[in-house]
Amino acid sequence: MNKLSILEIGIVVLSVICIFVSEYLYLFQGDQTKAIFIGLWPPTMLGLLNYINSKRK
Repeated sequence: MNKLSILEIGIVVLSVICIFVSEYLYLFQGDQTKAIFIGLWPPTMLGLLNYINSKRK
């Protein structure tokens, strides 16, 4: 079993934080445009993580 690197953990944590910020903006601030914009960041970051991992192996 491979251990996660600091980079991988950081990207996953940032993705989760972005999801919560996006939900906060959408539900409590009512700013749908910003919420959607920020909500698109996590898939991009996780895609970057997949790319980095595929290049390592």
